[in-house]
Parts: sequence; C-alpha cells; structure tokens
Amino acid sequence: MTAKILVVDDETDLELLIKQKFRRQIREKVYDFVFAHDGHEALDMLVQQPDVDMVLTDINMPGMDGLTLLVKLHENNPMLKAVIVSAYGDMDNIRTAMNRGAFDFVTKPVNFEDLELTMQKTMEYVAQLRQTLQAIKENNILRMYVDESVLTFMNRPEYEKSLSASEVVVATVLFIDICGFTAISERESPDTVVRLVNRYFDVMVKEIIAQQGLVDKFMGDAVMAVFRGEYHLDRAIEAALAVRTQISKLEDNLLNNLTYRPEVSIGINSGEMVSGNIGSTTLRRLDYTVIGDAVNTAQRLQSVAQPGQIVIAESAQQQIAESFTCERIGEVSLKNKAEPVVIYNVLG
Repeated sequence: MTAKILVVDDETDLELLIKQKFRRQIREKVYDFVFAHDGHEALDMLVQQPDVDMVLTDINMPGMDGLTLLVKLHENNPMLKAVIVSAYGDMDNIRTAMNRGAFDFVTKPVNFEDLELTMQKTMEYVAQLRQTLQAIKENNILRMYVDESVLTFMNRPEYEKSLSASEVVVATVLFIDICGFTAISERESPDTVVRLVNRYFDVMVKEIIAQQGLVDKFMGDAVMAVFRGEYHLDRAIEAALAVRTQISKLEDNLLNNLTYRPEVSIGINSGEMVSGNIGSTTLRRLDYTVIGDAVNTAQRLQSVAQPGQIVIAESAQQQIAESFTCERIGEVSLKNKAEPVVIYNVLG
C-alpha cells in the first residue's frame, strides 16, 4: 500500500532532494509525495487530498509557520501525524513542537536514512491507530447485535477454548427461499435488488424471532434458521406459516411497469445435529452453526418445495398432525437418501 506524504517547506531544494533520494520508492509506489510551501497551502491541500497519511513540515515559513500548522492539524484531524524537519533543532523548538502534537523531529541538513526510518516509524504508528479505531467501530457495531454478557465473555481466557467447543442437539432447521428472485437480480439495478431482498429478509426475521428462532445465516436470497427448546418443530412451522402470509401481502413495482409479488418455498426438518463454531480459528472467521444430516435434509426439502409450499417429511407430519393441517404431496428422491421420502405440504 502506498503511503501518501505531504511535505510542507518553502525551500524548493528539499522537494528536489526528496524526489532524488526516494526516486526508487516513488517508482515502486512505496511513497507518494505531495508538496506545499506553507501552512495555509498545506491545509488547502489536505482538503483536496484527504487521503494523506502523514506530514513532514518545516518550522520557519512565510504565511503560516510549522508550529501553527501543528495546532491546526490537531484541531482538524487528530489522526494525522506530523514530523518536524527543521534547522531549528534547539530544545525550545523541539519541546514546543512536541507539545503541539509533533510525532518526531528531524534536523537539517537532513540525513535521509534517518528520515526514512522516522517516516516508517510514523506510518506504523498511524496504522496501529487506524486498526484501533476500526476495532472500536466494529465493537460498537457488534454491540448492536450481541448481548453485553457475550461481549464480556469474549474478553475472558476461556473464550479461546470455547471457539472449538461443540455439542449434539435436537432441534428444527428452517430454510426459506425467495422464489424467482434470481431472475429479478439479473435484470434490476443492484440498489433495487439489495433493497428488495433486505425488505423480504426483515419480514422473515421478525417472524422467526417472534417464535424464539435463531437466524443462522443468510445465503443469497435464502434464510436458514434454527429452533431449539420445547416445541421447536411447532414453533418453526408457526414461523413458516407467518412468513408465507406476510410475504404474500407484499407487492413491488419494477422496471417496465412489471409488478413483482414475492413467494417463498420452505423446507423444515427436525433431528439430531452438531452445534458449534465451524470455520477457521487461524483467520478467526467462525460461524456458530449446526451441521449434519438433519440440516442437509431440511435444505433438500426446501429445494423440492414449490412456491408457497411448506414441505416437511412424513415423520414430522406425524408429530404435528393434531396441531396443523397438511396435505400429502407424495414420494420424492432426495440427494444422498437411499430410499424415497414421503413429503407433506403444511396448509395451516
């Protein structure tokens, strides 16, 4: 990544020297130098080029001097670090510069090896600041979605061990797919596609949460949810029925005066599954999810469901026969299943 450095000095000799001494690094795009001749010009340039990473500035300049520029830099952009490059290397100037926010001080005549080491040290510090700021932002975003007790636990030593923890659970998995949405995404603008799919997902998520389900993941235009605890199968079916009803009420106007009325196809299955963090601990990219044959079967039931259908296996229908009305669809062959599976559509 190229480091963009603003050099502020009224002496044009320094500009020529920097271009000569760092010509290889400039050619290899290690550094990109821009130049200003006093503090006023430097501030104007920072407005025009806000991607500057650090500043090298003289002290004694016409217009706005370097010490005043330090104050302005701190007021306008405290993340931007400045190094003083000046012949005035007495302790008073050094102390004043440091008190006004200078990161370091290099005296003239410039030792360019020392200057480059100072630049590298400054850029490393800036990179650390940016990483810290990004971590704070991500943590604040995380707090929007994660309970405070979970965040507290994440800071404890046992969190590392918990990353690989897993358990076998009996639960119900729900897969919901938006029918025909691939065709919509191919002919509509990206903004329209994102707006629509987020709107539909929001409807689904509200109904899943209302039945104490957990949204496991979003996969393209599909949602996977998991239901645990008492009556997990019943609650999953209640959520599916509510999603089907709410989605059927929606209507969107698309290009060429086309009207799109979304429909969903849904697959539901219960059984034993492994629950745990799946992914790479090296990359720290893990999904707390469920895997196993019961999960795969739920997805395959969704794949055979027609628009508007909520498909379950016969074993599930027998469990909920007293609570829900179902119609027999018939036998289907599912991937990796040796025998055909009898499936039902939940009507209500």
